[in-house]
Amino acid sequence: MEMLEGIEGRKSIRGFKSTPVPDDVMNKVLRAVANSPSYTNTQPWELAVVSGKKRDELSKIIFDLAKAKAPTKPDLPMPAGWPADMEARSREHGARRLNTLGIARDDEAGREELRLMNFEFYGAPCAIFLFADRSLGAWSIFDMGLCAQSICLAAHGLGLGTVLQASVTNYADAIRKFLGIPESKQLVICISIGYPDEKAKLNQYRALKQKPEEFTKWYK
Repeated sequence: MEMLEGIEGRKSIRGFKSTPVPDDVMNKVLRAVANSPSYTNTQPWELAVVSGKKRDELSKIIFDLAKAKAPTKPDLPMPAGWPADMEARSREHGARRLNTLGIARDDEAGREELRLMNFEFYGAPCAIFLFADRSLGAWSIFDMGLCAQSICLAAHGLGLGTVLQASVTNYADAIRKFLGIPESKQLVICISIGYPDEKAKLNQYRALKQKPEEFTKWYK
C-alpha cells in the first residue's frame, strides 16, 4: 500500500471480526510504532496490548461500570466545550453516525446501546492502552498522539482496522488496577484493533473531513 493511499484510506472501524491478530502481525505494528517521532527523542509511550482471556475480563469490568453509570475519572480531562465551528462538526458527526444505524436522537435505548459498544471494544479481539508518566507535560502528550497515529497507519497497512477510544479512559483506575499499572502512569488513549467486519453497519459510515483550503493559509 502506498503511503498516501494509506493515510487517505484510513478510517475509524467500529465493527470487527473475532479473528485474533497474530503475534507476528502485532509485532510488525509495534516495530513501526518504535520509529515514531518524539520531542528530543524522549519516546514517552508505554503500551499495554490486551487480548484473549484478559481482553474479555477487562471488557466485562469496564462494561459493567459504564452500564451502571459509575462515576468517571479520566486521567486527561474531557473537553468542556469547543469553538462554534468545531462544535458544529462534532454535532454533525454524531448525527450522521446515529442516522447510519437508524437510531433517532430521542431513542435513548438505541443511543445507550451504541455508547456501551465502546466498552466491548466494538468486538475487536485486541486493545492497546497507551500510558505515559504523570510527570510529563503537553509536548509529551503531543508525542503520544504521534504514537497513536503510527499504530493506526501501521495497522491499516497490514489490513487491520483501528478506532481511538477516549471514552474507555473514563475508567482509567479500573484499567490500571486490572493490568497492574502503577498510579504514576496516566492512561492517554485506548485503541481497539483487529480485522474489520465490512458488513457492520457502523463501518458503512465515514466522518466528513475538511478540504485543505478550509484549514490552510499560504504565505509566499
